[in-house]
Amino acid sequence: MGQSKPIGTKIILIVEDEAIIRFDLVDYFLDAGWRVFDVPNAERAIAVLEERTDIRVVLTDVQMPGEMDGIRLAHYVRDRYPPTVLFVMSGAVPIRKEELPARAMFLPKPYDPQRLLRLVEAEVH
Repeated sequence: MGQSKPIGTKIILIVEDEAIIRFDLVDYFLDAGWRVFDVPNAERAIAVLEERTDIRVVLTDVQMPGEMDGIRLAHYVRDRYPPTVLFVMSGAVPIRKEELPARAMFLPKPYDPQRLLRLVEAEVH
């Protein structure tokens, strides 16, 4: 399954188990004109990606409940949906570049939402 919408489409999937952080990210991206899907874990993220062909960006936390963490999710997304823009965030676990799939960006928490939005938008335009 691949994506069918143009790369510039502003649709993001936010994968974050901490509800307050996830809701803040959702609100911030909605206010910036994005269409947003949000889920609390990798398994639900995969289900959304299988249903949607228009998601261009996946923003995921590293540590989440379930069998798959954010790094494994990022590799899954890169293998299955190669054009997807990937951002991996963590406030507790330092991530080495070689742990991430190709063309994925690591963002430490706490993050500046304005900087995050600029980085994401720069990758989809």
